This record gives sequence, C-alpha cells and structure tokens, in this order.
Amino acid sequence: MSEGTIAVKEDVAGVERVSETEAQDLPPWSGDSRDSSPAVLGGRLLFRLAALVVIVAGLRAAETILIPMLLAVFLAVLSHPLLAALLRRGVRPSLAMAATVAAAIAVLTAFGLIINGAVSGFLAAAPTYQNLLVAKAQSWLEAARQHAVLSDWLSPETFDLSPVLDLAGGIVGGTVRGVASFVSLLFMTLVAMVFMLAETLGLSSKLRTAFGERPQLLLHVESITQSTQRYVAVKTFVSALVGLAVGILTAALGIEFPVVWAVIAFFLHYIPTFGAFAAAVPTVLVALAQHGWGRAFLVMLGYLVIGSIFGNIVEPALLGRRVGLSPLAVLLSIVFWGWVWGPIGMILSVPVTVILKIAFEHTERLKWFAVLLGPSGKPSAKLS
Repeated sequence: MSEGTIAVKEDVAGVERVSETEAQDLPPWSGDSRDSSPAVLGGRLLFRLAALVVIVAGLRAAETILIPMLLAVFLAVLSHPLLAALLRRGVRPSLAMAATVAAAIAVLTAFGLIINGAVSGFLAAAPTYQNLLVAKAQSWLEAARQHAVLSDWLSPETFDLSPVLDLAGGIVGGTVRGVASFVSLLFMTLVAMVFMLAETLGLSSKLRTAFGERPQLLLHVESITQSTQRYVAVKTFVSALVGLAVGILTAALGIEFPVVWAVIAFFLHYIPTFGAFAAAVPTVLVALAQHGWGRAFLVMLGYLVIGSIFGNIVEPALLGRRVGLSPLAVLLSIVFWGWVWGPIGMILSVPVTVILKIAFEHTERLKWFAVLLGPSGKPSAKLS
C-alpha cells in the first residue's frame, strides 16, 4: 500500500475521531451531528414542534379523564406508606389493601362533609359581603370628595367601584367553587387509586420479569418513586399545617368561615409564592367587609408570617433546596397547566412539574432540563 493511501486513511480516521469528539461536546438537546444541514435541522425542529402541539391538544381534550387519573396518582402516593407499613407488619395483602382504602375513604368523607357545610354557608353569605364592600367604598369616596384637593377629580361616575367589587366577589366565589369541585373529584378517583395501589404490590416482580435482573434499572425506578413519595407527603403535611394555622388565625381574629380559608390555604399552598397571595386575597376582602382596615391588615400580616415560616423555613428544611423550582418555572407551570386544565390544573401545576423534575434528575440525558427548572443560585452538580 502506498504512503499516500495510508496518509489519506489516517486523515479520514482523524476526521472521524474529531467528529465523534465534537458530537460528545454538543449539548444534550441537540440532534445527531452527523447530518447537520439546515434542511435536516429545520425538519427535525418542525417535527418536534408538531409533536408538542399534538401532545398539548391531547392533554386538553382528555381533561375529564386525565385529571381524575392524576388525582388518583396523588392519593395512591399518599396512601402507599400506610399500605407498606401494614405489609411489613405481616398483614395479608388483601387486608392491608382494604384497610388502606377504608382509611382513605374515611378521611376524604370527613374532609368533604366539613368543606361542603362551610362552602355552602359562605356562598350564601357572599352577596352580603359584596354589598358591605360596595357601601364601604362609597363612604370612603364620599369622605375623600370632602377635601377640596380631591373634589375636582373624584366623582361617582369616575370612581364607580361596583364592577371592581363584582369582579372581586366573583374571584372569591370562583375560588371556593374551584376548591369544592376539586374535593368532589377526589371521590371520583378512589376506584382508580385502588387499582394503582394493587399494581404496586407486584411492581418489582413485573419489572424483573420484563427487563431481567438489571439492578441499575430497578434502583432508578425505586429512586424516582421514593423521591416522588417524599415530596408529595412533605408538601401535603406542610400544606395541612398552613391550613391549620390560617384557620386558627382567622378564628382568633373573628373572621367568619375560618374552615373555608383554611381549606383554600391548604390547596393553594401547593403553589409557592403565588398561592399564598391568592389565598390571602379573599380572606382580606371578607375581613375588610366585616371589620374594616385594621382587621384586614392583621389578616394580611398573619398570612405573611405564616407563609414566611412554612414556605421559606419549614418546607425547605424538610425537602431541601434541590426539590424547589425557580420562580419563572413556577409561573410558567401555573400558566401552562391552568390553560390546559383550568383551576384544578393551576393547583396541580407545581406538584406535577416537581415530579417531572425529579424524573429528569434521575435520567442522564435530561439532567440539564432539571437544572433549568431548579432554583437559581448554587448550581446542582450532583443530581443523581
């Protein structure tokens, strides 16, 4: 073989090695670097965008099916520790399943009955609160018009607050109705929860049968499952503490329907930052209608203290900063899932996004996306 032929082959081999090295240096979201022509890259991008549109359209179209299934997943995750504890104590699987389902039904029934009574009473009293706010607003404007400086530009026509207060009343009523519908959906998901819990009993053997003895895969699935269970359990526990604190606060300040405000705070605590503000708005409006500015300010201050303690101290201490999301990720998830599934989607938006982030953290090719979803600050180098 001639020296020229050998040199050409060495050059070709060198180019191939360089191409492989460059391909390894490409970011994980890039496609196959062996064909990077503009036409091919453009076709891939259009294909992925079209697939994304189809997926989102499917999520919206299947709302009535997916929401109960998603709620069933959350219930199954919350109920699984009880089932596992009974099995560890030697209880037969059938009895352990029956006891777990009975406990879930008992808790949900008591929860639903309490909420139903409180919500029905609040909705009946909502028009009264709205009329009180309108009367107070008109008296404030009348007092302001008594000042010579304000009399020229303050007029009943210019500052008609009825539409604003109508909107506020609609927000309060809509929030309460949304929580009530959320609770009603929980009962519809019990059957799905039973089947999901039954499936977990033989999940390990199924994975071994399907994929063989692959310890890495089993460890991967177990890690994702445990992280998800821990997040849902801790988040629900802290949300319950927040609801209890809000109920005590509103009862102590003489605000009517403290159970309603406690339930709203419990559900909206699943949405960090924005949820605390949304939960405080209806309570402050009712406090303003009942007692005036002083009591409304105390309610606002109480919500601020409760949110700061549980949201910024207790929850991060239990979960760790790694499980959190960046404020932009929270906002985008609320907007996206709220657009897809409405108010219930907004409540579930952050838990769903966090669970996806946990799954991304345990997937080598998607760790970069988990980093982007996480909070800013010290980068998370160890995500496994």
